[in-house]
Amino acid sequence: MTLLLTEEDVKLILKMPMALDAVQDSFRRLQDGLALVHFRQRLHVPGKGYMNYMAAADVAGGYMGLKVYSTTRTGARFLVVLFKVDTGECAALIEADYLGQMRTGAASGVATRFLARDDACIAGIIGTGWQARAQLEAIALVRKLSHVRAHSRDEQRREQFAKEMSALLGIPVAAVASCEEAVRDADVVITSTTSKNPVVEGRWLKPGMHINAIGVNLAFKRELDAEAVLRCDVVVADSREQSKIEAGDLIQAFGEDKSKWESVHELGQIVSGGIPGRTNAAQITLFKSTGVATEDVVVAGRIYEIARERKVGKEVAMWAT
Repeated sequence: MTLLLTEEDVKLILKMPMALDAVQDSFRRLQDGLALVHFRQRLHVPGKGYMNYMAAADVAGGYMGLKVYSTTRTGARFLVVLFKVDTGECAALIEADYLGQMRTGAASGVATRFLARDDACIAGIIGTGWQARAQLEAIALVRKLSHVRAHSRDEQRREQFAKEMSALLGIPVAAVASCEEAVRDADVVITSTTSKNPVVEGRWLKPGMHINAIGVNLAFKRELDAEAVLRCDVVVADSREQSKIEAGDLIQAFGEDKSKWESVHELGQIVSGGIPGRTNAAQITLFKSTGVATEDVVVAGRIYEIARERKVGKEVAMWAT
């Protein structure tokens, strides 16, 4: 029997501490050879939209799976198909919008845990949409934040976001009028936009800052200008190879200088202890997130196991014969 889990089922189970643990495990397993990944592919239907798909196997956890999602003018729809490694049984079909939001936030949380200064307490975020809430929730779990500054283009939305997140996190979240005001003097900066053009300029960065750039995964888009990227002493990606295809921030900053990619580390290398992250308090560090399927599969495996224990979801017969 295959377990069908809706968005509401997933929300009952998946909380940020669980997502942080699962995503950190996913990077460690990928680095240690206990997980395998196929990078995102995009099928473009001209004038209509995209179908995006990415796959991974979590050998240590016992699951393999595929995340597939459509993006059109009407929005995006996400699904994770989860199989058992040993038997090939289709364990679950999981609606995965909330799952994706949480695992992306958790990836920034893991990066912040390993790259931000221990005393980081001021966060700035640009973008107050779908991803921004999980980003701040994750950061607040790995660093003791004193306050947050949030900016987005829509004044009403950023004011509402600040009000909601202040209540959720129990710390002051202030809506600010510009990107620069959100970034200057922050210890941790998050960019969570769909912008084609930079929203962070290098001249705003201060020594010791950590940046999570998570909003765009297309080569022609970027949230950081070239100066911002090149000012970073430590550049870390969830996947170097996928970043060469999708990370417009890095692609456009590095240009034709292919040697720049040699200095880009992978988060799994740092999580597993293979290389250090930050080595002094003055370094500016950058985590470029494009999203890899190991995150989805490891998190989905945890959700499935808890759902079975709690009898959450609906069992459906597939391949019954």
